Amino acid sequence: MTLGELLVDAFDRIREGAQDAVDGLTPDQLAERPSDRANSIGWLVWHLARVQDDHVAAVADREQVWTREGWHERFGLPFDAEDTGYGHTSEQVAQVRGLTPDDLVGYLEAVHAVTVDFVRPLTPEDLGRVVDERWDPPVTLGVRLVSVVNDDQQHVGQAAFVRGLVT
Repeated sequence: MTLGELLVDAFDRIREGAQDAVDGLTPDQLAERPSDRANSIGWLVWHLARVQDDHVAAVADREQVWTREGWHERFGLPFDAEDTGYGHTSEQVAQVRGLTPDDLVGYLEAVHAVTVDFVRPLTPEDLGRVVDERWDPPVTLGVRLVSVVNDDQQHVGQAAFVRGLVT
C-alpha cells in the first residue's frame, strides 16, 4: 500500500461514515440537538467537511470548494465564507438548519474529490514539508493531514452517536 492509498482510505472512511450518519434523515432531524449545548448531526457533518476543505485547500494552495463551487451560497448559512465552525457558540450551532442529507453529502463529496486528488500522489518525502510556521514547532504536511483525519473521524463518531439519540 502506498502512502497515497493509505490517505485515500482514511478519507474514504470519513466520507462513508458521514454519509451513514445523515442517510434518510429529515432537515429537522439533522438540526436536532440532544441538549442546548450539544452539536447537531447537520452541524457536525458541515463542520467536518469545512475543516477538511479549509485545511486541504491551504496545503494544496487552492481555493476552497466552499467558495469556488458556490456551496456557501447554496447552504445559505449566516456565517462568513471563511467560517469553518471552529469555536462556534451554542447559538451559532443552532443556526445550522434547513439542510438535507443531499446538501451535506454533496458538499462532502466535492471536498472529498479534491482531497483525494491532492493526497493520492503524495510520497513520504512530501510529509516533512512545513505548511504552517505559526506554531512551535512548525506544522508539517504530515501532521496537518493526521490532524484533519483525527478531527473528522471524531466528528463522524459524534454524528453517529447523535443519530442514535435522534432516531
